[in-house]
Amino acid sequence: MVQQLDYLKETPSQTAGPYVHIGLTPNFCAINGVYETDLGSVMTNDKTLGERITVTGRVFDGAGALVRDAVVEIWQADSVGLYNSPAELRGTADPNFSGWGRCPTRADDGVFTFETIKPGCVPYKDGRKMAPHITFWIVARGINIGLHTRMYFPEEVEANKADPLLLRIEHRERVDTLIAQREGSTYTFDIRLQGDRETVFLDI
Repeated sequence: MVQQLDYLKETPSQTAGPYVHIGLTPNFCAINGVYETDLGSVMTNDKTLGERITVTGRVFDGAGALVRDAVVEIWQADSVGLYNSPAELRGTADPNFSGWGRCPTRADDGVFTFETIKPGCVPYKDGRKMAPHITFWIVARGINIGLHTRMYFPEEVEANKADPLLLRIEHRERVDTLIAQREGSTYTFDIRLQGDRETVFLDI
């Protein structure tokens, strides 16, 4: 007879802090010897294919203050649009590109930075092409559930206009919160948790 488990209750949620930097990026916190380098701190090597770019930004709270204890992770496709994942069935991704990175925001200026490559297009679930993008995940003290969002590239104007996810955003003026600013090979993507120009977050 199968045991009835209806007496079990949901575990209460709790925030990711205040020790999120220590747990996820120990070397950053001068706790050495756990890992040779913090996981996710290096995404490329000298054989990685594609256009090298820098992605940087800051996280702001609802009052416009810097969130200095956040951890930001990114996931993305390689330069031809393949993911470094066992679930990738369309081909073999670049073995010299991790496709995943992790970076804490710095205590002094709240900045996060990733050295990566510009991703290629990937298909939406119905087969339509999505514009090149990078998926972000943000955790920090006071955030009960990690926040997901995306960064799109400003030069991909036509691809962005046709992107299936961007087309689903009802308030069109908010699309701009997902578009990075570009200067040379550096893309700046500031994330605003609440308030004026709050970043669009995704329920995934």
